[in-house]
Amino acid sequence: MRKALVCVSLTALALAGCDKGGGNGGGASGGQSVSVSPQQVSAADLQAAVTDPRAKKFYEARGWAAVWDDAHARDLTAAFADAGRHGLQGQAFIKEVKQGATPAEREAAMTLNALDYAQALAQGVANPKKVFDPYTVPGNDTDVAGGLAQAVQKGNVREWLASLAPQDDEYKALSEAYVRYAAASKGPQRQPIQPGDKIAPGDKDARVPQIVAALRGGGYLPADQAQPQAQPQPQSAKKAAAQPDANSYTKAMAAAVAKVQQDYGIKPDGIIGNSTLEALNSGAGERARILAVNLERRRWLNRQAPATRIDVNTAATVLTYWKDGQAKDRRVVVAGQPDWETPEIGAPMVSLVANPDWTIPEKIAKEEILPKGAAYMAKEQITTKNGRLVQASGDKSALGIVKFNMADPYAIYLHDTPGKAAFGQPERHQSHGCVRVNDAIGFARMLADDEGVRDRFEQALATHKETDVPIPNKIPVRLLYHTAYLDGGKVVFRGDPYGWDDKLAAALGLGGPLRHRVVQHVHEMGP
Repeated sequence: MRKALVCVSLTALALAGCDKGGGNGGGASGGQSVSVSPQQVSAADLQAAVTDPRAKKFYEARGWAAVWDDAHARDLTAAFADAGRHGLQGQAFIKEVKQGATPAEREAAMTLNALDYAQALAQGVANPKKVFDPYTVPGNDTDVAGGLAQAVQKGNVREWLASLAPQDDEYKALSEAYVRYAAASKGPQRQPIQPGDKIAPGDKDARVPQIVAALRGGGYLPADQAQPQAQPQPQSAKKAAAQPDANSYTKAMAAAVAKVQQDYGIKPDGIIGNSTLEALNSGAGERARILAVNLERRRWLNRQAPATRIDVNTAATVLTYWKDGQAKDRRVVVAGQPDWETPEIGAPMVSLVANPDWTIPEKIAKEEILPKGAAYMAKEQITTKNGRLVQASGDKSALGIVKFNMADPYAIYLHDTPGKAAFGQPERHQSHGCVRVNDAIGFARMLADDEGVRDRFEQALATHKETDVPIPNKIPVRLLYHTAYLDGGKVVFRGDPYGWDDKLAAALGLGGPLRHRVVQHVHEMGP
């Protein structure tokens, strides 16, 4: 007897007589793809069945002719089987067709599946502007309805769908890593290691067995190094010798932890603090989900990034200056701390400001400056101008001696800082949202050379007064948040200081939280 529903599954589009939700999202075997005979679908019936604007555009271009005969249906089915390589949940793109659906309704459902999957690959599953506010990084713009129409005509639907995802080396590396970790996550999952006191070599701590398990699970510690080794003792003392303490943190373990720290951008000293515990808690399942959200972030981006641009990865606190398609410079930065996050925005850099004044944001003024009193403000060269607190340019200025002015409505920009020590610290989320640049004056001179305004910039510096030096060619700046990325040919992971991995995972239906977060705040003056 036939079941009540025909389920449109990831791997077979529709399996006759399956239970509702019975598709397993696995390989492409075990079912017949539901096709339609285009001759059975009239234009009038198809117009009545189609409600999605993209599908209407698709069919209008075809004169409302049906598509999904056996050949095209098989091609689409084969394309859906690759969804897992992109960290996508295949069943999310599948629409169920009720038993007894007309050929026109089956046709319309299959087109909608194809368009949804195409849009996920081309632009992402989630709309970043609905998940994060603000979000203004330029995105990818693809006409999926027009593209599908051309692919159908050429008979290469599967190839066209595959081409919609990013094709760069980083996306491919993240995809391959996702597949590996997703496969490794099928086994039992470890309990997270709880935060607490730091652990140094020689210390004893009840969490050490969990740490050992995490190191072994990540491939950082061979099994024969998992337990501390007892020191050789005279025969007479062997009977009285205690067995090695499973809670002892050894040098071998510390060496393995240092490798973890290296991969996560933490100071590789082998000492276990809360940031290192966060990294150790990222088992195969957690890493797979971290990779899935980072694959989604790459799908949001314009496939043709400007050849000359500045990218700041605020999660990793690293800036990369691209000149004519080549990475010309890379340096560390300080980004916003939790609750003062650096937003994901895209905006052009329009000028170099020598000796900038700092008009202090009202929230910082109210909460952090005014309570310190007039004597503090005088010492820091802060006065009131037009009802706002302003710090004068000079050696006290929180902006240092150069500001990289950006045309954005959020008062977010790159700048120098007198607080140079922060650049040498492993945790560099310490600002109030703006981006502090290491050796900012050297970076400004590099840009001034490339833009042909070096003489004007040096003259502006010599005035010791705020002076704006326009950049002839505006440089696009992208403030991104990537917690997994390709570095030196290797996929590396970084922490999630803002909790934005968790937020995006929830929007994608991946569950969460992905990992334990330890929120720390730094109280110092500066944007």
